[in-house]
Amino acid sequence: MSEKASCSGALDVRALNFADDNAKDREKQDEMNTEVQDYSKLDLPSSLQALCRYVDTILKVHEKAMTFTIEKEVFGEDRNTFILIEDITQFAAMEEIGATVVAVYMRCLFDVLEAGNMVNMVGHIDPAQVSANCGSLTHRSRVVANRFQKTDGEQIFFMPCNPGRHWVLVIVRAKKETVYFLDPLPGNRVVDDECKNIVNTALKMYNSHIGRQGRKSQIWKTLQGTPKQPSNVECGYYVMRFMRDIIMAPALEFEKMKGKDQGSYLQEAIDEVRKEWADFVCLHIE
Repeated sequence: MSEKASCSGALDVRALNFADDNAKDREKQDEMNTEVQDYSKLDLPSSLQALCRYVDTILKVHEKAMTFTIEKEVFGEDRNTFILIEDITQFAAMEEIGATVVAVYMRCLFDVLEAGNMVNMVGHIDPAQVSANCGSLTHRSRVVANRFQKTDGEQIFFMPCNPGRHWVLVIVRAKKETVYFLDPLPGNRVVDDECKNIVNTALKMYNSHIGRQGRKSQIWKTLQGTPKQPSNVECGYYVMRFMRDIIMAPALEFEKMKGKDQGSYLQEAIDEVRKEWADFVCLHIE
């Protein structure tokens, strides 16, 4: 599972640090940080190694964060992004990740969609605006509804969501009022009530906007056959990989996924998205 997302104004959202839950967790986190300080000993993609060196030689020395803007085409409005030192070090060490890391990968996937002329097929909803502690349910529903209203309704929308210490992926097809739920945790998981309420309310707002009566209740489908995380920290990486797999699938055929859940992703598959994330972030090194 992953850390709980939180808000900091309208520009950026930091995930809560679970190591602060109690003294025992803090001690454990300190031990982990000590273990991974020599990143040259980790088997990392070269671009992630470069980012770690940048952390040690620049960001730590000058107590800085990396900053850039995610363009409005991605989430519907410009989003100022702050990548902190801990975002990079946690990512390098395969620890829990927060909303900013996921949002940056969605920006990376936007380039893939643009190159494949698929921008009108897949839309993104900023995870930093819909996860836990990001305002009232009504506010978060309005954020989602606004994304639907700026399209013709044919798109699917990726909505990674962290309702509390765990990342899941919600995919919304607004025109059909159909929602798909992908959870990397093993077992028969149910949709979080808060997440469900946000999307259902957003669809009602969207129906009102386009003058449609809509369904009495929206259709929710839990997609089977998705790989399952092996421990309690990989959920954010799995959600990132889910989005990548769907974009790369022929004709976006994610709805045909069925059958028993698969085993875990190979580490090589997770490292592929880690490399893509690091490659993109390296473009913004000053």
